Amino acid sequence: MSTEGEQGLQELSGLQELLDLVREDLVRSPGPIDVPRIVRVLRRQGRVLGAAATLELTAQLRDHVDGLGPLQALAVPGVTDLLVNDDGTVWVDDADGLHRTALRLGPAQARELAVRLATSGGRRLDDAVPWVDAHLPSRIRFHAVLPPLSPGGAIISLRLPAAQRLDLADLQALGAFTPAARAVLDAIVAARVPFLVTGGTGTGKSTLLAAMLATAPPTERLVVVEDVLELAIDHPHVVHLQSRHPNSEGAGAVDLTALVRQSLRMRPDRIVLGECRGAEVRELLQALNTGHEGGCGTVHANTAADVPARLEALGALGGLDRSALATQVASALQVVVHLGRHDGVRRLEEIALLERTADGTLTARTALRPEGGTLHEEPAAAALADRLRCSVELSPSTASTRTATGSLRPTTGRSHIPTKHARTASAPPTGRRAV
Repeated sequence: MSTEGEQGLQELSGLQELLDLVREDLVRSPGPIDVPRIVRVLRRQGRVLGAAATLELTAQLRDHVDGLGPLQALAVPGVTDLLVNDDGTVWVDDADGLHRTALRLGPAQARELAVRLATSGGRRLDDAVPWVDAHLPSRIRFHAVLPPLSPGGAIISLRLPAAQRLDLADLQALGAFTPAARAVLDAIVAARVPFLVTGGTGTGKSTLLAAMLATAPPTERLVVVEDVLELAIDHPHVVHLQSRHPNSEGAGAVDLTALVRQSLRMRPDRIVLGECRGAEVRELLQALNTGHEGGCGTVHANTAADVPARLEALGALGGLDRSALATQVASALQVVVHLGRHDGVRRLEEIALLERTADGTLTARTALRPEGGTLHEEPAAAALADRLRCSVELSPSTASTRTATGSLRPTTGRSHIPTKHARTASAPPTGRRAV
């Protein structure tokens, strides 16, 4: 803020006092926080500021009332997460990774911010309901926990939406995967095989899923089911369904399980479950087993090999035992696209297949693994090619074979990744090979 603006704030005996006056004015006269309103409030107090200071003061007050308050200045392009810890320290996650800022919030300041953001997201946050998960009008995902659940002050977590929608070309340019890996991702969507994007927190699962779905043909209708709206898909025909939390009386809740059921009656070409986290996985598996091809979603998992165990845990919440889940998954889900994050960089780590073993258990076999700029074939590479039913050239120096419309050209016989490395029936897999 300019010197004139700083002096003006000092004359007002602090910003908090002015905030209270502005809120009182909003009660008397609802409307936007603009320069005329601020001038009116100042005039009632016998105060006058210059034009530049008034503009800056209006913007700051608007941030405190409608925006992120003291955190607003940190919400710049490139920042994905803003975090307030119970000791008041503020951290940001950006291209440099997670690091602490110089800002520090007091206990009362953090609580006031958390309660206000919850209210703007249509949620309740108080001593009776000391935690909240909401989606703000600005598309920011918001989570907060109040004392005594947090030992100090309020804990606030904000997931900021990307300043722009990233497509596969953008992610490739950022180093998330190689051209060869992108060809495989294109093929997964083109072949309409059901798939899961997996990874830990902050690995870019939703971003990659949205980018892959953006390549789906424009004639397809995508029905997206989410707990909190997060997937921003650049596609002409997307329908969003969002779960609803219970009201203050505990009534009116609509969970993901009910929404997945409703999506089946909406003529979907693809059913997309933003995040599989509970019993709704049962409904998704049933939907994908009744002719709805190309369904997909995200699941939290440390590695692709951990996905079967995660699905078993989720299936148990839906009443599916281990054998029943393996049977459902074997025919409903096929490909796992696993992401990781190292030194602040999000990257594709492996592509695996979900299969049912001879003893009836579910397993994930790695098909492709990027290493050192090349894409290495793993034991399930040939099976992946069969399921994709297309020719994918894995050499990083060679572009994938495409038709004029951009889709990968299907082969006339057995698929391969690639042709020159197809194994003979008499030659068993011997391990990994760099292509």
